[in-house]
Amino acid sequence: MSNHNTLAGAPGALNRDYFLKEEPHVENGTALGFWLYLMSDCLIFAALFATYGALGRNYAGGAGGAELFDLSLVAINTALLLFSSITFGFAMLAKQKGSVKGTVVWLIITGLFGAGFLGVELYEFHHLIHVGAGPQSSAAMSAFFALVGTHGLHVTFGLVWLVVLLLQIGKHGLTRENNRRLMCLSMFWHFLDVVWIGVFSFVYLIGVL
Repeated sequence: MSNHNTLAGAPGALNRDYFLKEEPHVENGTALGFWLYLMSDCLIFAALFATYGALGRNYAGGAGGAELFDLSLVAINTALLLFSSITFGFAMLAKQKGSVKGTVVWLIITGLFGAGFLGVELYEFHHLIHVGAGPQSSAAMSAFFALVGTHGLHVTFGLVWLVVLLLQIGKHGLTRENNRRLMCLSMFWHFLDVVWIGVFSFVYLIGVL
């Protein structure tokens, strides 16, 4: 017992309370790290866009984009994602005002729009596979499913992140940590919005020409 007390009070001994109270994140470190992650994601999507650009007309003698893509359905899906980006902006405005209820409500609406987007996308995938235009049918459809599916997977992860963040805000409120997480999720969500605009223009609009 005496040895323990001696060690605890010895010069240079680790102070556990100090490490528990100290903020582990360097100021602006999270934002910088997340920007680096988004840049790496940009490279992934750039490679997928380049692959589709090289293979997007190779339908192996089957139906092309004009016959396969339903622009009205894709327009609805695009509107859902764009509205989700707007409602996320409203959530950030509510956060700035310190309104927990407003932040939570707008995040829930954002999640509903995101879930609707995924539902429409899954319906489209099911329809394409049903008519024989699955990822194994041609190089073009393999590239299509890889690009659009990767974006959809990111939206799925974003929704999981949003649900976890809603639980954190409901339990702890708009703490500094939750504000930082909201900021990172906001950047991620708007990034997916920008990528989808590229998908809509490059894949669907050009695909039907």
